[in-house]
Amino acid sequence: MPATHSDSAEFSHAFEIKSGGINLPLLKLLIADVEIISQHLSLKIKQAPDFFRNAPMAIDLHGLDNDNVEIDLAALVRAMRSCGLVPVGVCGGFERQHQAAQAAGLTVLTLARQESPQHAHAQAAKPKTQPEESHGRIVEQPVRSGQRIYAAGGDLVVISQVSAGAEIMADGNIHVYGTLRGRALAGVQGNLGCRIFCLDLQAELVSVGGHYKISENIDDSLRGFPVQIYLQDQSLIIQRI
Repeated sequence: MPATHSDSAEFSHAFEIKSGGINLPLLKLLIADVEIISQHLSLKIKQAPDFFRNAPMAIDLHGLDNDNVEIDLAALVRAMRSCGLVPVGVCGGFERQHQAAQAAGLTVLTLARQESPQHAHAQAAKPKTQPEESHGRIVEQPVRSGQRIYAAGGDLVVISQVSAGAEIMADGNIHVYGTLRGRALAGVQGNLGCRIFCLDLQAELVSVGGHYKISENIDDSLRGFPVQIYLQDQSLIIQRI
């Protein structure tokens, strides 16, 4: 039975279907041995279980550039789910691998390249960013537990505290003019030159360009002080200022 005008009106109050961009972290495969991948992945997840819990992730097959490589994607999906990850799709690879991915319940994604391939993220198609959307974002209120704030295309400035359980993210730098207790992720599009600044470091996790440290790995001598966080020689440096 065709939908009536009143049915359409009800739909409009129930949901909207809109275009938009969703950035996903990538699990880039360098080998095809799922057993080894699973072992190493499990160890990696144990370093920051709360950060990865229920995190959506795409599987990047570009590192397996031979269409003769056999990869058991169904087994890999099971391994990722057992670690608490949510595999959603694959990017790269060949038609035979795409068919295997779809059989395992994954979608085939395109890869949006940034300045360099290693900094790329899997993305759904999104409209061209308008200039006014590329500036930084200023948040004047405290960021409370459970809140997630993202500054696309620029810096994020928080003129207050960030509570435990909150998450702040930016394509650029992050400035917190208060206590940072939650998670702070700068350079989420892969910009390794970004930094995090805060007046009082109490963070659960800090990350720059995908390189992170969790609370247990942050020296106690840095807690409660103003710091800057940046990458140097692929290592995450936390320095008092």
